[in-house]
Amino acid sequence: MSARSVNVLVWGENRHEQTEPAVAEIYPDGMHNAVRRGIEHWLGERASVTTATLDDPEHGLTEEVLAGTDVLTWWGHAAHGEVPDEVVERVHRHVLAGMGLVVLHSGHFSKIFIRLMGTTCTLRWRNANDRELVWTVNPDG
Repeated sequence: MSARSVNVLVWGENRHEQTEPAVAEIYPDGMHNAVRRGIEHWLGERASVTTATLDDPEHGLTEEVLAGTDVLTWWGHAAHGEVPDEVVERVHRHVLAGMGLVVLHSGHFSKIFIRLMGTTCTLRWRNANDRELVWTVNPDG
């Protein structure tokens, strides 16, 4: 008996490939297609992998597409604001109903990740020469 094929949708902004020649040279078919090919390579016939980008109608995240998606991978970096709230709501509903979501790269700042986490998802880090003080206020606690 063979395992059922998993329907994976690889979503990507597809902005860097259009605006930065160096990125376009590395990813002439877009980063979303590089991720798709990687998933296909490792999962083979166990996965049916499609792609969608910001430039697709409804950003490729229609009700019909999401209803047929088992796992959505989300690659975002600089165009998070271009995804309308109604699309985020649709994705959110599907995730809560059981669709898997794998957030890649700077997707931590995407509207969908922020909505699911319930926080700002803002990252902060220190530079190499910064000092950090840690106080132990209750060593027995």
